[in-house]
Amino acid sequence: MDKKIQIIAVVGAIIFSVLVLTSPNDPIPLPKPISNSQNDFVTILAENLDKPRAIAISDNRIFVTEKDGFIRVIEDGNLLESPLAAFRPANVFDGGLLGITLHPNFSNNHYIYVFLTYEEDGNLWNKIMRITESENKLQDAEIIFDKIPGSSFTNGGFIKFGPDRKLYVGTGTVSDASHLPQELDSLSGKILRLNDDGTIPTDNPFPDSPVYSLGHRNPQGMTWDDDGNMFVAEFGPEKNDEINIIQAGKNYGWPEQECSGNENYEDAILCYDPSIEPGGILFYSGDKIDFEFPFIMASMRSANLYQVDFEDGLSSQKSILSGIGRVRDVVEGNDGSLYVITSNTDGKGFPDRMDDKLLRIVK
Repeated sequence: MDKKIQIIAVVGAIIFSVLVLTSPNDPIPLPKPISNSQNDFVTILAENLDKPRAIAISDNRIFVTEKDGFIRVIEDGNLLESPLAAFRPANVFDGGLLGITLHPNFSNNHYIYVFLTYEEDGNLWNKIMRITESENKLQDAEIIFDKIPGSSFTNGGFIKFGPDRKLYVGTGTVSDASHLPQELDSLSGKILRLNDDGTIPTDNPFPDSPVYSLGHRNPQGMTWDDDGNMFVAEFGPEKNDEINIIQAGKNYGWPEQECSGNENYEDAILCYDPSIEPGGILFYSGDKIDFEFPFIMASMRSANLYQVDFEDGLSSQKSILSGIGRVRDVVEGNDGSLYVITSNTDGKGFPDRMDDKLLRIVK
């Protein structure tokens, strides 16, 4: 195998990766992550990250959450030794310090938002915290939304500000046997829409409710295209991972429907069987990298970063980056570069001695 990280644009890569996959309980051996620091296209900005989960970017800084409770800072291409903040989340397999996003006016108010799993009186919950930072130090932290039902395995946890400057939150189901995603008065298995202070917008689809859409299992990534359409990627149970276009007030079926087939629910626009474990997704709006398709998707189980044409589906899915193991999240920088974190230390991968990594794709 070439020691350099390869940029791949071969349709056969996705066909092969989908065909060889087995169930999430029996993961296939992944390619051994590459240890060189950079090549002409990809630069490794940080190494030895511990179970990283999500990325947020400002002008000259990158913020990365680590599952066990740390917010790490990469400033001007260097990983700072001291974390910005340290929390004590619940010690569960797929919970902890998960999503992170910056306020649209971050350069002035320095607000960072995170999604955190915690335990209270033997029960698991999730909360959203708003952090105020100054010079890479925590100045203040407040809970702005709380008591989202928690789980050891399906917390969702991705948070993003939309084009309308509202905070969108993906929450998971407490178990695959739970019907809470179908109950409007439960926060489980939902896409939530909040004001930046955690209050409920007056124009939400359900009066006095933070719920924007329901019937979700385990949302893992979200993005918006140039027309303002919202896309969400989520895990299925052992198959039927979904990409959905999210519309206000709509029901996406879980657990009554997986992907499609019931006229009472919205159909997924893409369905993966077997699972590829989609992570972060984004609609690429820059001009630095010449992609054939604008949607970029991280995939853990199939160990690739893909470009996807959601209209044409799998026939148009192509690999951009492989050979680094599980890929957890991808975001676009202000300069049009892509920033990616791997997920080889999450308990399901095969980490090398330098994992996990933050990488920058420049062309």
